[in-house]
Amino acid sequence: MALPDSALAARSLVLGMSGGDVTTLQQALIAKGYLAAGKATGYFGPLTDAAVKKFQCEQGIVCSGLGYGIYGPRTQAAMGTSGTSSGGSTSSGGSTVASGSLEYSGWIPYWREDKGVAETLAHLEQLKEINPFGYIVQNDGTLTDAMGIVDEPWKTLLAEAKKKGVRIVPTVMWCNADAMHQVLSIQASRVALEDEIANLVKREGFDGIDIDFECKRAEDKAYFSTFLKGLYQRMGTKWVMCTIESRTPIADRYYGTTPPADAGLYANDFVEINKYCDRVRFMTYDQQTMDQAIAAAYAARGEVYAPLADVVWVEKAIKMAMQTIPKHKIVMGVATYGYEWEVTAYADGYTYDLLWSFNPAYAPPIAGALGITPARNGWGEMSFSYIPTTTVATFSPGSNAAAAALATAKSNNSNHKFRYMTWSDAESVRQKVDLAKRLGIRGVAVFKFDGGADLAMWSVLK
Repeated sequence: MALPDSALAARSLVLGMSGGDVTTLQQALIAKGYLAAGKATGYFGPLTDAAVKKFQCEQGIVCSGLGYGIYGPRTQAAMGTSGTSSGGSTSSGGSTVASGSLEYSGWIPYWREDKGVAETLAHLEQLKEINPFGYIVQNDGTLTDAMGIVDEPWKTLLAEAKKKGVRIVPTVMWCNADAMHQVLSIQASRVALEDEIANLVKREGFDGIDIDFECKRAEDKAYFSTFLKGLYQRMGTKWVMCTIESRTPIADRYYGTTPPADAGLYANDFVEINKYCDRVRFMTYDQQTMDQAIAAAYAARGEVYAPLADVVWVEKAIKMAMQTIPKHKIVMGVATYGYEWEVTAYADGYTYDLLWSFNPAYAPPIAGALGITPARNGWGEMSFSYIPTTTVATFSPGSNAAAAALATAKSNNSNHKFRYMTWSDAESVRQKVDLAKRLGIRGVAVFKFDGGADLAMWSVLK
């Protein structure tokens, strides 16, 4: 394909150069989310070099060797045209995500490593990235390897992923608000953690790191952003992926009530996260009772509403993220497990007590023993309800236990308990994948690959 005259006329730019054309390049990189705002200095330094390399690799131009890091004719042409939409592509905040062409990735939990690795190896060609799960931050801010990644079965998985060009981006997880505040609020310990993570990635030859710091307090928002900035600067050409909690409209979360004064205080600064994360992976699952607006519609019909992830709610969360973060960075989290609830029916509706989460294989035997055929509920998951007897092993059959309990509660103004099981199967996954394609975002990340999901989902992840 012939290059435009403007591209042929422009000089090639490399590390150490300066000038107005460097400023123009930096402004384009900022607009596309590859360089932090305020970095259009006119000097082609290490940050610009890393940004150009990431752009080249992501756009399929070059990922190593000759031309890598050089802003030459091919890269100039891609930079000038990648923000426009043509054919089957969708504009994505400065980059282009082809319609129907998603990046698929997924977490492999250390507590089911044998089955998880076996499942992943069988479908490695369908994945753009794998996320061994994981490294854990200790209370003192140091890392521990909970999976033993240098040993089998990880050793074989990583070798095969490298052969097939699949990114290896392990997850660092943390969920201790007190320890997080103590480490991130002090410069010395925060920098030490940044250094340890960056050194780990480079020492082990990983392609990047996935930061999954949950349970943060709103007061630590700035500290977390500063940590991400420091890590991003240390990572060079390595990827920084950020896994964060979903956010949906306050009016929907507190539908029918007055939102509390702190309802709009968040622990994640989406603007800063956009600057320092190459991908932003939203945990669009574990919805539970977050969206009272949707729940009210089900309650008005006398129906149970206890979702793992309602596709309507997922769309709300992704669209809210898109207000701040460009689509080419957004990845939708899709869960492959389920919940069992103890539900209490009162005359005016239901209350919910979450009992446990389970892999889908647990549900059909219970339904079969009860003579129940699970059915798809209104939010796209499989489900059934039942009434347990006095012993755990024996159940009273009836697929309409929820409706029966509510009717009884209304008739005698009492309350009645029953169980409700809901889970994500291949069709649930398909609905989320279709939504991701329709919204034009970068990809889908599955939690989790552990051999316990509905394996028919692999026919969807392609």
